[in-house]
Amino acid sequence: MSHIKSAIAGTALLTAGVFMIPQAMAAQAATQGLYSADELMDAPVYLQSDPKNEAGEVENILLGDDMSVQAIVIETGDIGHDKNFVIEKGKFTVETTQDSSLEDTEYKVTVDLSEEQLNNQPEYTNDWWQDAKKQASTAWEKTKNGAESAWKNTREATSNLLDNASNAVDK
Repeated sequence: MSHIKSAIAGTALLTAGVFMIPQAMAAQAATQGLYSADELMDAPVYLQSDPKNEAGEVENILLGDDMSVQAIVIETGDIGHDKNFVIEKGKFTVETTQDSSLEDTEYKVTVDLSEEQLNNQPEYTNDWWQDAKKQASTAWEKTKNGAESAWKNTREATSNLLDNASNAVDK
C-alpha cells in the first residue's frame, strides 16, 4: 500500500510542478513592471562608470521570437563618435520616474560598461543584423526541439507513474 501512496504522491507532485511553472513565470514577470517601447525610444543612456554624462540615446529595441527584449541599440555621439552599438540584455538597466500619465514618465538607461567596453560592443550594421538573425534562428530551433523533448519525457514519466500506481492497486 505504501508503494501506491508513493506513486500517487509522486504523480501529484510532478503534475503540480508542470502546471505551476507557467504561473510562477507569470507572477515573476508581473513584478518586473511594464514599460512603453515608444517612451523608451530616444531615452538618454549613461555609462555606469560616468553616470553624470549622457553617452547617447536608445535608437532601437531588439526583440526575440518570444517577443522579449534581447538587446537595445544605442546611438552614441557625445563620446567622440557617432555609432550605433548593440547592448545585450543584462548589460543595461532602465529606470523610470513615474508621474500620473504615460506621457510624463521619463526613462533613463544605464549601461553596465565603461567607455572602452562600450566601444568594443558589436556595431549595429546590416552584417551584424544578418548574422544575428541566423544565430537567433538556430538557437530557437535547438531550444524548441529541446522543449518538445522535455515535454515528451515529462509526459512519459507521468504516464509511467500512473501505470505503476495502477499496477500496484491491481496487485
